[in-house]
Amino acid sequence: MAAVTPQMVKQLRDRTDQPMGLCKQALDENGGDMEKAIDWLRERSKGVSAKREGSETAEGRIGVYFDNTASVAGIIELRCESAPSAKSDQFIALANDLAKHVTTSKAGDVAALLAEPFGAKGTVQDRINDVVGVIREKMVIHRFRKLEGNLFGGYVHHDGTVGVVIECEGTKANDEVLRDVAAHIAALNPPYAVIADVPAEVMAKEEALVKADMDADPKNAGKPANILEKIAEGKLRTRLSEVVLSEQQMANEMKYPKTTVGAALKKAGLVPVRCVRYKVGAVAL
Repeated sequence: MAAVTPQMVKQLRDRTDQPMGLCKQALDENGGDMEKAIDWLRERSKGVSAKREGSETAEGRIGVYFDNTASVAGIIELRCESAPSAKSDQFIALANDLAKHVTTSKAGDVAALLAEPFGAKGTVQDRINDVVGVIREKMVIHRFRKLEGNLFGGYVHHDGTVGVVIECEGTKANDEVLRDVAAHIAALNPPYAVIADVPAEVMAKEEALVKADMDADPKNAGKPANILEKIAEGKLRTRLSEVVLSEQQMANEMKYPKTTVGAALKKAGLVPVRCVRYKVGAVAL
């Protein structure tokens, strides 16, 4: 049996973030064996999770990760019980780690994701339990999504409650522009990426509203058909800019004066494909 030294306790503390006294106990219980002590702490954390199973998880954070070398991105909503815990370094690191794991995952649902191996030893659930053992709150993965095959950018709001992944076609990613567009999406939440995404029934309704507006305007009386057509196109584009990402003016007008999102991306050699926006507590669609 190896004698438990302060250095060993500190090493275990550094590896697990658990309290010094608990690390000492874990090493004492396992004869100074570091790996067995980690397993002991992990089993103890499972007990904490079980005790808090009925607790409400109304707070949380969005984690985002993308790798344009591998053409993959991941986004995840991780919930916990309190706002201070959601802002803790351990919880932030956990959300980021899990978002990165999503990019290599083959899981189709949360249960399968939790059972997947994580790192050299343990599962995704074990990784969560390690943080539960430190913070001592219930933590759950609420939803996640993996995207692959194109170029990606991402953004997480400073408080962690909103996160976005933007997917574009192109030959080279422009991280700055993609981040700015993702931040724009976080703020304005457009339901459609490009005009082609707008459902036919929505488009028909918008066109009908434009026609009604023009018919009611006496200034349009007697104007040639080609002029009326151009006016209608402009009005329709204005209406669509309320719901279509590519048609909206960039939210950061100082950096992108009189520039639509579509134009900013086009200048960078990119075409928007889709975006995924998660907000903590929002209903998953």
